[in-house]
Amino acid sequence: MFPDLWRKPEIVIIGGEFRHNLPANYVSKQDTRSVNESSISMRLLIAALLATASILSPLASSAQSVDVEATIKAVDTKKLSITLDDGKTYKVPEEFNFDGLKSGVKVVVFYTVVDGNRMIDDLQVRQ
Repeated sequence: MFPDLWRKPEIVIIGGEFRHNLPANYVSKQDTRSVNESSISMRLLIAALLATASILSPLASSAQSVDVEATIKAVDTKKLSITLDDGKTYKVPEEFNFDGLKSGVKVVVFYTVVDGNRMIDDLQVRQ
């Protein structure tokens, strides 16, 4: 009986269904691996995932919005940008409405840095 437990399985197709010739008490060689080996490999996998997550987490926090209060120095509708009195240029989205924005207007600009460019998320006019 013991040699039957380790015989090579034979799989046949009968009536469109897969059938095997294994006894009900068949134990594969893969199932004989100890519990310690399984738990060690699982722990290594979890440790690798946690290490990857901790390395990538600072990247997500760097995309936070920053705000600045300043006066508009120049508005360029063709380049889709606004220059403030701090000397920095801020890019705006294509659908941005430039109505009421001109040199000398005080604003609060909320922006994020994307690929080295300051992209305006929101802009509020101060009086």
